[in-house]
Amino acid sequence: MTEEKNKKDEENLELNEKECNCSQNCNCTDDEEGICSCKGKHQDKKHQKNKLQEKVKNLEEENQKLIEANNELTEKIKYSQAELINYRRRKDEETENLLKYANKDIITELLPIIDNFERAISLDDNDLTDELSKFLSGFKMMYSQMNDVFKKFGVSEINRVGEEFDPNLEQALMTDNLKDKNEDEVTEVLLKGYKLKDRVIRPATVKINKIED
Repeated sequence: MTEEKNKKDEENLELNEKECNCSQNCNCTDDEEGICSCKGKHQDKKHQKNKLQEKVKNLEEENQKLIEANNELTEKIKYSQAELINYRRRKDEETENLLKYANKDIITELLPIIDNFERAISLDDNDLTDELSKFLSGFKMMYSQMNDVFKKFGVSEINRVGEEFDPNLEQALMTDNLKDKNEDEVTEVLLKGYKLKDRVIRPATVKINKIED
């Protein structure tokens, strides 16, 4: 009976050394580091290893989540910075255009007055002795002063007689049929066009050549 008991104890001890069944073979608790320590005669290294591997796996997963969150935050910051740069550039361009063409409306309103000055001046027959020429000399002076002001603010005439018609600068109102002129060549300016710096504020009204067979 004693021999059988000893043999059974040896088998149990061998079994405990191979695999720990804490709920049945020993009174096992986890210490602060999560390491299993048995109050019996053995220590389950396999159980300890599994616990450590589980902790390492959890830490790796947490680390991966932190990396992904950091990458996402970095991308959002880059996107926000790009949006801010684009916004500033657009605002700078808008401000620059506002300043560049700030006088557009008032100059556009003055163009018909310039047209009227030119019509009046064109009545002069250059005979400085007659009353009309003397009267129109004041108009010529005012017209010249207004042109000087226009030039000061970057206003220039669109006068392309002899050049090919450009719909971005001119609008064709009439046509000629001249054999000595090229097709679509501007032959006459009927109403002057004007540009403010590099922007057309009034296209020129012109006559262009159309060759008919």
